Amino acid sequence: MYIIPVLVAAVAPGAALLSYFYLKDRYQTEPIRTVVVMFLLGAFLVLPIMALQGALVPGVNPESLWFSFGLSAGLEEFFKWFVIYFLIYKHAVFDEPYDGIVYAVAVSLGFATVENIFYAILHYSDFSTLLYRAFLPVSGHAMFGVTMGYYLGKAKFHDKLQSFYIGLSLLAPIFYHGTFDFILAKAKVWLWLAIPLMAFLWIRSLTNVNRANARSPFRTMQEEEVKI
Repeated sequence: MYIIPVLVAAVAPGAALLSYFYLKDRYQTEPIRTVVVMFLLGAFLVLPIMALQGALVPGVNPESLWFSFGLSAGLEEFFKWFVIYFLIYKHAVFDEPYDGIVYAVAVSLGFATVENIFYAILHYSDFSTLLYRAFLPVSGHAMFGVTMGYYLGKAKFHDKLQSFYIGLSLLAPIFYHGTFDFILAKAKVWLWLAIPLMAFLWIRSLTNVNRANARSPFRTMQEEEVKI
């Protein structure tokens, strides 16, 4: 009986956040099937990433910058970025800037959800622990996904600075993710910084959501239809 409520509590934050950002698409909603596929691909990434981290972690100080920015943030964000860039970036469904956010959040939350399930089961987590993880690690992955997707959206629809924004779509999430992990690693000293950082990431993410929607090519079409 214990396992069912734990699984529900572990899955709920990722499902809720994905629904939230999916519904934020104002002008051209993405195919649910494609979004679900990207979510599942993000979930499947957990095993290869865990295998790589398990092979590289021994002997590395978990409170070091290399652990936070390289082995944790670097590996996780690179694999998520790789899936989005090579499977979605040039796909026909990616036809407006906000689409990058939808798909990057889907992959990120697929990863975060499975990671949360593993954590909940292996550590016999109670509700308060899962609530903490919903507000910090799971939400964090969603925010890193928004950052990645926002810059991929800018890259696809900005000819002159395409390479620059593609680079930012990988480096910016690694920076925020690494900073977040480093703060949690130094929990005894710096944990109080995690909440302001998360607040900043939420504000920045919602701003990027509005900016991406504002640049949709379907916005003008919809406004003209309303006028007619």
